[in-house]
Amino acid sequence: MIRDPSAKTPAKAAPKKKAAPKAVPAKAAKISAADAAKVPAGKKGIIAVAPPSFRRERALIKRGVWPVAGCDEAGRGPLAGPVVAAAVILDPDRIPRGIDDSKRLTAEEREKLFDKICATAQVSVAVASPARIDRDNILRASLWALKRAVVALPEAPRHVFVDGRDRLDTACDCEAVIGGDGIVLSIAAASIVAKVTRDRLMCALAQDCPGYGFEQHKGYAVPEHLDALDRLGPSIHHRSFFAPVAAARAKHMPWTVEPVQDLFSVTEVEVQVEASVEIDASAGL
Repeated sequence: MIRDPSAKTPAKAAPKKKAAPKAVPAKAAKISAADAAKVPAGKKGIIAVAPPSFRRERALIKRGVWPVAGCDEAGRGPLAGPVVAAAVILDPDRIPRGIDDSKRLTAEEREKLFDKICATAQVSVAVASPARIDRDNILRASLWALKRAVVALPEAPRHVFVDGRDRLDTACDCEAVIGGDGIVLSIAAASIVAKVTRDRLMCALAQDCPGYGFEQHKGYAVPEHLDALDRLGPSIHHRSFFAPVAAARAKHMPWTVEPVQDLFSVTEVEVQVEASVEIDASAGL
């Protein structure tokens, strides 16, 4: 009996249809499109960054702790201009939308939020001058300005959140939050107030000391600023002990630079002994 060879061969299964792609929500698609341009070439995926929240402040309110302030500073890194610190007590019932870490916002967004924060919250600002920075160092001057901003609030807070790792010596409880301007809403609001205030001050200093470009770079060590320092030398608004400023001062005003003593040099000391002095060798016995 001859069988049909085709009977032994199983019939091929019909090709599976590819699953239709899941619909992407309109909001997610919009965010992806906006963020895609910011992703460097070769990078896959987008890391979402959560905005700061009012969660920590509300937890304190539930425990009966109020007012709660957030404070932050702007201007630790620049070569010129003051450090500006701000403290903010947000009104839980009138929190402006869009508050975020000032570094994530455009200048226009910061300006708009600055006006809204000042209109709805309790705000104070303190400034540490370049002279204080030179005298105390940048860290101590920043902490001094932050404490002054807290003390200057219209209503004394019962709890303070401060950006960074250093707590303030305040009369109330103080909690340091590393990266706080991206976590705690009150700190983020303070970062906006401090940044806008300092930017405005630097624009005013640009009119007092033209040629440095303060209105553009706000005193930071960008190439344009370093070139101006090399050409013009430091102004009264520069921080004397920051390395590029010190180098410019040594070039343009060498008489203001004190020579550094060589601790390893050998100095001969001449000792004169009067002939009338007799040393009794047995005196020490």
